[in-house]
Amino acid sequence: MMPKAAATVLSLLLLSACAARPVTIRTVEHVDLPRFMGDWYVIAHIPSRTERHAHNAIETYALASDGSIATTFRYRNAPDGPLRILRPKGTVVPDTGNAVWGMQFIWPIRAEYVVSYLAPDYQQTIIGRSALDYAWIMARTPTLPEARYAELLQELTDLGYSPDRVRRVPQQWPESVDAETDRP
Repeated sequence: MMPKAAATVLSLLLLSACAARPVTIRTVEHVDLPRFMGDWYVIAHIPSRTERHAHNAIETYALASDGSIATTFRYRNAPDGPLRILRPKGTVVPDTGNAVWGMQFIWPIRAEYVVSYLAPDYQQTIIGRSALDYAWIMARTPTLPEARYAELLQELTDLGYSPDRVRRVPQQWPESVDAETDRP
């Protein structure tokens, strides 16, 4: 059995395997970065190993003074499980309309992160990868109407992903946690 830390590092290295290759997945034409910043609830995903049991997953972006994107990914592996936080650093790839980022979990490796769909009102997005190995359907709200979810799942399918691999991320708010030991 592989130790948890080694499994996490291996997962992150696998995520980065395609980082230097040309982007082959569809991208949006342009992302207004200030408008994109803030909280995004993970509605569904084709998860990496570390997030395969995620509950209440939220990705938060903030523009840093150096132009990078400070990212906080928080989740629990059970509704009442301990809070887990990852803090990768995003870097926009030049000449991509801000739609392609390198997401750095471990220096010097950057994983490909592609904004493949973005609703005109910036309320839903799909993040994909050229390798079609991982994907995230995210929204500004913790839930979506079923019809809208179905539309986004179809967008993901149109990108080349298999809908059979998609996992809905349980979002249960407000969280019920012990305030003395764990604050979301």
